[in-house]
Amino acid sequence: MQRRTMTIGLAAAAAALGAAVAARRLAPSDPAAGAEQALWSQQWERPEGGIVAAATLRGRPLLLNFWATWCPPCVEELPLLDRFYRERRAEGWQVLALAIDQPSAVRQFLQRQPLSFPVGLAGLGGTDLGRQLGNDTGALPFTVVFDRAGRIAHRKLGQVKPQDLQAWAQAA
Repeated sequence: MQRRTMTIGLAAAAAALGAAVAARRLAPSDPAAGAEQALWSQQWERPEGGIVAAATLRGRPLLLNFWATWCPPCVEELPLLDRFYRERRAEGWQVLALAIDQPSAVRQFLQRQPLSFPVGLAGLGGTDLGRQLGNDTGALPFTVVFDRAGRIAHRKLGQVKPQDLQAWAQAA
């Protein structure tokens, strides 16, 4: 009995340690100095043609999502982000998805799964921007929420869940 209790205790401690290490690894680091300002000066081509400029999105809450077509959690969260945008845009919310991907792959994907919000073709430059905003690993998906003043309010490395969106919307 005592051995079993000790084994269970050790297993629980190992699980807690593993969870702590994983949480630390998935926690975004501090943004680089000037990262917010760098974002607002950028612009990206859109898959359907034209340009989306970050400066035109300033002044209202913005959910910025870094994604790729080859990233299953990214693809899985896009319908959730689209629903969030459609439900919250009347409140001023904006969503911008920056694709860290080949333009042709993004175009093909959007033909199958159209989105209501703008998509920018960020390519590898998007990875650099993500790193400036605190995604040191370059992992996807990565989401950054900016407040009305254009400052970072929230960041999440990994798939966005409905409770994340609800908390962010209530805090805005």
